[in-house]
Amino acid sequence: MGVVTLQGYIVIPDTDLASVQDVLLEHIELTQREHGCLHFTVSQDTENKNRFNVHEKFVSHAAFEAHQTRAKNVRWGHIAANVERYYQISEDSSP
Repeated sequence: MGVVTLQGYIVIPDTDLASVQDVLLEHIELTQREHGCLHFTVSQDTENKNRFNVHEKFVSHAAFEAHQTRAKNVRWGHIAANVERYYQISEDSSP
């Protein structure tokens, strides 16, 4: 198995926007410290305040899955439960 890359965006409802923004930095910092994380960014779109662009890269499918599990079970996972996710996930053998 190779490097897993996720690219896309999330759309946050107005009712959840402030809460998501409050925990986003913590989510980014915790993810960047995860074993196997090569790259992780989430940035607010300049034209749509509810859209956040996401780019993730993990060393393996196992590292990616571990991140998904952790993210669902912490504060971020509960607060971001209602966001719409639009992702493309790919796996290759080059970092």
